[in-house]
Amino acid sequence: MNIAYDPACRRCPRLAGFLDEVKRERADYFCKPVPPFGDPRARLLIVGLAPGKHGANRTGRPFTGDHAGILLYATLHRFGFATAPQSVRHDDRLELHGARITNAVKCLPPQNKPRPAEVATCNAFLRAELAASGEARVILALGAIAHGAVLRACGLKAGAHRFAHGALHRLGERLLLDSYHCSRYNTQTRRLTPEMFDAVVARAAQLAA
Repeated sequence: MNIAYDPACRRCPRLAGFLDEVKRERADYFCKPVPPFGDPRARLLIVGLAPGKHGANRTGRPFTGDHAGILLYATLHRFGFATAPQSVRHDDRLELHGARITNAVKCLPPQNKPRPAEVATCNAFLRAELAASGEARVILALGAIAHGAVLRACGLKAGAHRFAHGALHRLGERLLLDSYHCSRYNTQTRRLTPEMFDAVVARAAQLAA
């Protein structure tokens, strides 16, 4: 596979069936694989986990319209990557400059938990995205699953680099920077605070400059 996005992908039967189920309940939802969003010549590539049911799966844009996007877009705006601090709809005119956002798994998983086989199946798309993102110097992985997906997409074993919040790893000419995912659970439990995330994005911005 050499394409970075396939809107008709149904390679994971469980995910495809779940999208069909949600679409029957919510006819106005996007309910398809969610494409990457942002600057095609970005030096910073942000990799999340998967679309949220009432966020990207509804709007068709990563981290748009759900709780996880609140901290992400506000922080990206503060560092000059986003033209607005809030992203609620795919047509709200928000743009990213110097940054691009994608997910390790492009389809909504039940209970927000993709299976390892689904992460592996979708990895070909991430690999193609990385190949097409020649100017992306820094990859910011949001969470351990995204971290592992990036390693796999780069042809590395899962144990090649250990995930840890704030950890920096060299992947050839690129750098992989880890952060806890900006999910509702992590932010409400204070596992990830705005100050912690601010520091990670500041470092990513500095490294990508």
